[in-house]
Amino acid sequence: MTEQRYPEPTVGALIFNAEGKLFLMSSHKWRGKWVVPGGHIELGERMEDALRREVKEETNLDIRDVEFVCFQEFIHDPRYWKRSHFIFFDFACRTDSTEVQLNDEAQDYVWVTLEEAGRLPVECYTTVAIERYLQKGRVDP
Repeated sequence: MTEQRYPEPTVGALIFNAEGKLFLMSSHKWRGKWVVPGGHIELGERMEDALRREVKEETNLDIRDVEFVCFQEFIHDPRYWKRSHFIFFDFACRTDSTEVQLNDEAQDYVWVTLEEAGRLPVECYTTVAIERYLQKGRVDP
């Protein structure tokens, strides 16, 4: 593995189902905390395409109604399993899919209300994305 030379752009998805519940997954990469699915934007890939691909790879869910929420900087934060510098682009979206199939990046998942999410050990960058989503006046997805 080579040393990272530049910040890596990534996408993350606040996914809401037909009941308005948020999808969260626990990940060993985030020390077991609850996070949203997402990952790196590949060279030549549009952010929304990266979001759809990463969500499909990690959860098998198809998403729609994609809306930008916020961006965040992540610089060598020890909360992640390895030293990294990311720029997070967080989006909210919906899914009509019901069958979740996790890949090896996640160990478990839940569908929760935003209130229930507040009582879970949610990773801090995911918490910020949820708060920014709520600040935009989105309380009923």
